[in-house]
Amino acid sequence: MTPLAIGAGVVAGAVVGATIANMHSQRRETIEGGRTIYTEPDRIIIRDPSGQQYVRGNDLYRFRYGARDIQTETVGGETRTVVIRPDGSRIITVVGNDGRLLRRIRRDERGREVIIIDNSYRDPRAVGGFYVDLPPPVVNMPYDRYIVSADEATPEVIYDTMVAPPVQRIDRRYSLDEIRYSPNVRMQMPSIDVNSINFATGSWEIPPDQAAKLQAIADGLNRAIQANPREVFLIEGHTDRVGSDIDNLSLSDRRAESAATLLTQQFGVPAENLTSQGYGEQYPKEQTDGPSEINRRVTVRRITPLLNGGQAALPPPPPGTAPPRR
Repeated sequence: MTPLAIGAGVVAGAVVGATIANMHSQRRETIEGGRTIYTEPDRIIIRDPSGQQYVRGNDLYRFRYGARDIQTETVGGETRTVVIRPDGSRIITVVGNDGRLLRRIRRDERGREVIIIDNSYRDPRAVGGFYVDLPPPVVNMPYDRYIVSADEATPEVIYDTMVAPPVQRIDRRYSLDEIRYSPNVRMQMPSIDVNSINFATGSWEIPPDQAAKLQAIADGLNRAIQANPREVFLIEGHTDRVGSDIDNLSLSDRRAESAATLLTQQFGVPAENLTSQGYGEQYPKEQTDGPSEINRRVTVRRITPLLNGGQAALPPPPPGTAPPRR
C-alpha cells in the first residue's frame, strides 16, 4: 500500500459533501495479496480474507490549523512532516512507506522534545499482526463510571474518567495499532460516550448548534494534558447498522475525526494529544438494525497507560528496549 495523501475532493482536509453517499463515486476497489482494498481520497479500508476489516485514515490535516509553516521530506522510506506553529514549537510526524504512523513528537521552541506516540515499538511478546487476543478485563467499578455518559456526567466526573487508571494491571506496552485494533486492550481503560452529538444518518458533520456540547469534554482534555503533556486520547467513531459495513467504517472514522478536529479548532485541545479511529457498526449500544441515534456516537478514551505499559507519566523507552520494571 502506498502512503495516504490528501487528494482531489478534499478541501482543508475535509471531503467536499459530508455524507457517505458522496464517497461512492470516489472509492476505488482493488485486490492485493488476497486482501480487498477500498481507497478513498483521504483513507483506506482493508478487508482481510478472514473477513476482518478496518479503516486507516490520514490525520495530518488536523495539524495544519493555525500552522506557520509545514515541511515534508522523505528519507529512507519514511516521510517526516514538521508542522511549525506561531510560537516556534514543532509537531513532528513520521510515517512509514505504507502510510502507517511510526512516531509523533512535540519539540518546543527551545528544542526540548516530548515523544507523544512511538508506534514503531513492538513488545517482544507480540505475536502476528496487530490484533491482541486478550480476555475481557475484569471491571470492579460501577458501570456508569466505567462507561460514562457525557450528557449525564458532571465536569468533575468527566475529568476523573480522563485521568482514571486502567481497570486492571497493564502487563506490557502496546503499540497504537494494537490498541486501535484490539477491543479487549482498549477496554482496560474507562471511556466517555458522547451521545449528545446527534449525527444525521450517513453524515459526519457536527452542526454548529451542537458543537458547544463538546465544551465539558474539551475542558477535561485540556486539564488532563496540562497536568501531563504526554497524555494521548483516542477518539472513537461509531455508526448504527443502516447501510453497508464498508460505508459505516468510513463514516465512523470521519465522525471521530470531525470530533477531534472540532476539539482542536474550537476548544484549543492540542491536536498531537488526540488520535482517532472508526469502528463502524461493530459496537452498538442499542441492538437494532434500524436507525439509532444512540449508536451514531463518538467515544473518548485515555490510552496513555496502554502505550506506556502502565507508566503513564513516563516517556516511552527507545524502540527495541524493554519497558521499565515495576
